Amino acid sequence: MDVHSSIVSFAVVVGLLTLTPGLDTALVLRTSLLAGRRSAWAVVLGIQAGTMLWGAMTAAGLSAVLSASHLAYEILRWAGAAYLVWMGVQMLQRSRKGDADEVATPERPGSGGWWSAFRRGLLTNLLNPKMGVFYVAMLPQFMPDDVPHAAMGVLLAGVHVGEGLLWSALLIGFTGLVRGWLRRPSVKRGLDRLTGLIVIGFGLRLAAQQS
Repeated sequence: MDVHSSIVSFAVVVGLLTLTPGLDTALVLRTSLLAGRRSAWAVVLGIQAGTMLWGAMTAAGLSAVLSASHLAYEILRWAGAAYLVWMGVQMLQRSRKGDADEVATPERPGSGGWWSAFRRGLLTNLLNPKMGVFYVAMLPQFMPDDVPHAAMGVLLAGVHVGEGLLWSALLIGFTGLVRGWLRRPSVKRGLDRLTGLIVIGFGLRLAAQQS
């Protein structure tokens, strides 16, 4: 398999993964609907920064430790599950108060809203051990023998990031068409509750999964 074939094949695999509804899609949609494009792009960039880090760590051999060490995997799995449940509970609590998330209102200068949204996306990605296992399992299958593995790993992760950015742009563009109606207080509270339950569900599923 040459470099071009590797890139095309990997793009097909991660493209299908990107289009599959999941936690990332739920977070991007919620943030875009309730907070606007700026915060939504902060979440997207955080998620994709995490994807690039997973690719770089895999290329460097670090996430092979995660795949090989049951203890390391369990620590990251439980940390990720706890973070997701905590984040979902926070959304539910804010919806009951009739208050929006810190990213659900336009950010004021110095409010830290953009960084808060970026951190949410980054941690959601980095605390998901399935990402590390996915890269450990998939990247070696797309590595040409005559290409430096570290460089190729980063390149393939960049393909994944590019597709994620494109898909996120489509999601954010779509929500821009319906945001006027969906920003009504009752709808916003409903979206916060729905997303909170989805996030908690992902956290509980992660806690229940076995390595």
